[in-house]
Amino acid sequence: MFTTLGLLKEDFAQKAQWCYGKDDLRSVAKALASDGSASMVVYRAMQAARRHRVPALEMVFNKVNSAVLGCVIGRGAEFGPGFVLIHSNGVVINGSVRGGSRVFVEHQVTIGAERQQSPTLGDDVFLGAGAKVVGGVHIGTGAKVGANAVVVRDVDPNTTVVGVPARAVNPRD
Repeated sequence: MFTTLGLLKEDFAQKAQWCYGKDDLRSVAKALASDGSASMVVYRAMQAARRHRVPALEMVFNKVNSAVLGCVIGRGAEFGPGFVLIHSNGVVINGSVRGGSRVFVEHQVTIGAERQQSPTLGDDVFLGAGAKVVGGVHIGTGAKVGANAVVVRDVDPNTTVVGVPARAVNPRD
């Protein structure tokens, strides 16, 4: 199990790799200063407060993320190591969402519940700018959701989906 610092280390290594193609110290430092990084740190702090059963602090971190940083991540949302907010502005994630490792989220993405059913995301998932993932759907490992796509059905592993409603365009090997 990862500690909060271990999770942040992996998150920023993945962000540096995504943004700069490498995860050396200089690239990680640049990633720390980039858009979305403050929301990533506050999200992990909120997760830690939840794990340690400090609900008042959990609520403070939640409100800082939404009111100050413009990124709404529900207090119960769980993502594995390598969670990357490429850009955090306008991101909305329901508190019962579950995500695997190396989930990459662009700006204006919504991952939301419908009828008390929330999405689950596998490992190595990319959500393009403006994508909406709604309801009890599963996004398979290695899937990519294109910009502004609306996902209301399960997405198979290693598949790219686009459109409204989202449809597969080309499974990847």
